[in-house]
Amino acid sequence: MLNQLIKHTKALVRASLITACVPLLALVYGGPVVADEVDVVDVSIEALGEERFRVNVALLHEDTGWEHYANQWEVLDESGTLLGTRELLHPHVNEQPFTRSLTLTIPRTVRVITLKGYDLVHEDGGATMTIDVPHP
Repeated sequence: MLNQLIKHTKALVRASLITACVPLLALVYGGPVVADEVDVVDVSIEALGEERFRVNVALLHEDTGWEHYANQWEVLDESGTLLGTRELLHPHVNEQPFTRSLTLTIPRTVRVITLKGYDLVHEDGGATMTIDVPHP
């Protein structure tokens, strides 16, 4: 629990710094700012019954347009097995951070899930978040 809180706090601090500094960097350097990896900055999960859940994920990524934007996030179980993917079909240049949902089945044997975001340019995501699955 403490590790999850520390990860979440680090992601929020990083998100705040990025949000505050990117416009300043653009002014100082006078050119485009290159986006970093996608950070998961918030997660919530809602039990819908019958092992069905709605997962809400907030992502932070300095989308620069159609060539470089956050294009998906994944739900992984404790062993790294992919449980679901939420594809994002367009940039969110003026909407940061942004939240999207995915409804999926999570077996009772899965007690914890990890959320990881991706963009069109980087092979690996940035900050991830882990959350307990509220099985009844």
